[in-house]
Amino acid sequence: MPPKEAQKTERLFGTDGVRGVANVYPMTAEVAMKLGRALAYLIRNGPHRHRVIVGKDTRLSGYMLEQALSAGLISMGVDVEQVGPLPTPGISNLTTSMRADAGAVISASHNPYQDNGIKFFWRDGFKLPDETEAKIEELVSSGEIDNIRPTATKIGRAIRLDDARGRYIVYLKATFPRELTLEGMTIVVDCANGAAYRTAPAVLEELGAKVIALGVSPDGKNINHKCGALHPEGLSKAVVKHGAHLGIALDGDADRLIVVDEKGNVVDGDAIMAICTGELVARKELKKKTLVSTVMSNIGLERAVAQWGVKVVRTRVGDRHVVDEMRRNGYSLGGEQSGHLIFLNHTTTGDGTLAALQLLAVMCRQQKPLSELASIFQPVPQTLLNVVVKQKKELGELPTVMKAIKNVEQKLGNAGRVLVRFSGTEPKARVLIEGEDAARNEAYAREIVEALSKALNG
Repeated sequence: MPPKEAQKTERLFGTDGVRGVANVYPMTAEVAMKLGRALAYLIRNGPHRHRVIVGKDTRLSGYMLEQALSAGLISMGVDVEQVGPLPTPGISNLTTSMRADAGAVISASHNPYQDNGIKFFWRDGFKLPDETEAKIEELVSSGEIDNIRPTATKIGRAIRLDDARGRYIVYLKATFPRELTLEGMTIVVDCANGAAYRTAPAVLEELGAKVIALGVSPDGKNINHKCGALHPEGLSKAVVKHGAHLGIALDGDADRLIVVDEKGNVVDGDAIMAICTGELVARKELKKKTLVSTVMSNIGLERAVAQWGVKVVRTRVGDRHVVDEMRRNGYSLGGEQSGHLIFLNHTTTGDGTLAALQLLAVMCRQQKPLSELASIFQPVPQTLLNVVVKQKKELGELPTVMKAIKNVEQKLGNAGRVLVRFSGTEPKARVLIEGEDAARNEAYAREIVEALSKALNG
């Protein structure tokens, strides 16, 4: 009998790479090594030596997976440059600036420290397309490349890239307009004890701000724990306490952000997109006067940008789908309510620190507090509930759930909307209700959650 791991046939890649509980399939050292071997096989395009940039966040399990992934790459004759803890967008940037063949990030983003994940960037700095991920899965499961074993000088090697953080900091500073400065501003930044704990404070300080740093003492277990973009409560209190101009909260791998205005109020990704859209329109830099968001974005975003004649195109949830739409049609700004913001003129993926700099540039140019800038966005009340599920099925196969959804849609009429989807990174279903009455939204969401729970959890 083959080992249990070899019998696994379910899809490895979710909406953002491979993710799961560290040291439990698929996030084991064995799978990480196979993923490395498969990536190495795909990037080979000539007789020259090939290189992959490998970075991670601050999770304890990162050490294990970093070595296993690197071993897989090296065993196929590919050289590895390890950068240690660095934001996910930093790996994307280094992959292109150093002309590496690919980049790999070991991170589970906003998940708790027990989880981890692996995601890849192609040589152009963009995340892998679905068909490439499918090919990697095929190589991992088929054994097709098991007998490819370079020897002697053809085996790869690993080095530590000591100046990676400095390179990324220089790049980020270059995205902030040279004629502007952050001097005179006080900024609280919460790095979630994650990958940006050294980069984000340094960037803001070098641009002139007085920085109060939170979440900058990672111990391998405290990443995202009651801090960062998922838990901005402490950031809000710190902003008010210190009289700061704003607060910036990043998640574990720093590819997204949530901000807090000078009054301590949370400003989400939708509001940030609305603010930046207005500035880009005024400067004639918003390509095709179009903004790309996902189905999760509040309808208030469409209403806010309509005043500038801007159209909103919606995609499936996931920043990669936003980026795909932007690249396909030549758009320059897109993002998610959760804070993944993509400024395609500057970067190829979501970057929380870069997005914060673009927002700060608007504040500097307009000389207005964040609360005033954010007032252009008036969200329609939303309720989002999550329910843990034992299995995931097509909603159309769940008649009781479909009945509950249709019942709520009839009650809302044209004054709201219902969105039910399964998480691509966690064993959860998400129920979003948008309507003018917050109390009714809550009640409607619970009706659907109850139906989901009965149908999928027995």
